[in-house]
Amino acid sequence: MSDADAGNWRALNRAKWDERVAVHLKPTGYDLGPLRAGRGRLNPVEEAEIGEVKGLRVLHLQCHFGADTLSLAQRGATAVGLDFSGAAIDAARTLAGELGLSDRARFVQADLYDAPTVLAEPASFDLVYTSWGVTCWLPDIRRWAEIVAHFLKPGGRFYYADAHPAAYVFDDLAKDSDGRPGYFAPYFERRPIVMDDHKDYADPSAHLANATSVEWLHPLSDIVGGLIDAGLVLDWLHEHAQVPWRMFEMLVQKDDGDWHWPDKQWLPLAVSLQARRPS
Repeated sequence: MSDADAGNWRALNRAKWDERVAVHLKPTGYDLGPLRAGRGRLNPVEEAEIGEVKGLRVLHLQCHFGADTLSLAQRGATAVGLDFSGAAIDAARTLAGELGLSDRARFVQADLYDAPTVLAEPASFDLVYTSWGVTCWLPDIRRWAEIVAHFLKPGGRFYYADAHPAAYVFDDLAKDSDGRPGYFAPYFERRPIVMDDHKDYADPSAHLANATSVEWLHPLSDIVGGLIDAGLVLDWLHEHAQVPWRMFEMLVQKDDGDWHWPDKQWLPLAVSLQARRPS
C-alpha cells in the first residue's frame, strides 16, 4: 500500500467519481428510462423499506448525479442532494431541469465532512437518506454518524442501505480455483485500502483512466455504534443476500434486478437499517 496514495484519498476518489459520471450517464450505464418517464424507482431493498416520502424534507448524502434524489422528489419529497463531485452535481442539476424538478430538488457540491458548514440547516430534515457504496469511501465513520444526526429533526429518521461489511472481506481479485471470491481485507483492520481497478461496476465495458481509489472497511458494530453514540435510536436492522450491482462474478441477476448468490446464501451481501432522532 502506498502511504502517499492513502494520504491523498480525497483527491484520488474524487477524480474517479468525476470520471464515472460520464460513464454512468451513457445508455450502458444507469437505466434512467423510468426516471425520465416520471416513474423513478429505487433499488429493490429500498423500495420495500423506505416508506412514504410525500411531503417530507429529505437530505440525500453522497447522492452521485442525483437519480435517487430525483426519484424521491417525483414522489412528493422536497430533496437536497449533496456530493463531493462537481461533475456529478452539474449532471444532477441538468437532469433536475430536464425533468422539471428543480423546484423540488436542490443539489450542493461539498465534501460530506463539510456538510454542516456548507448546509447551515441543522435539525431541519425529516429524512436523511444514503445508500449503496457510501461508507466505504469515508475514513471517519463516527463523524459520518454525527453529521447524519446533526441534520435530523427531533423524531426524524435515517435510512441506510449498503453492501454488508462482511462481504467486503472478499473480492474476485483473490478468488480461488473454483471461482469463488477469496479473502481480500481483514474485517477488523481499519487501515485504508488502496485499490487499482480500471473497471466500473455499472458498465463492465468501461475502462477508467483514474484507476486508483482509497477505501475503508467499517465493521457493522462501528456503523451501528457510531449512530447510537451520535444520539440516534435504532428502529431495525436487516441483512440481505442480494446487492444492486455484480459485486462478485459468480452472482446471478434475478427478476428483481438485483444480484444474488447462485446457490446457497453464503453470507449477507447487503445491510439496511432505520434509526431515529428522539423527539
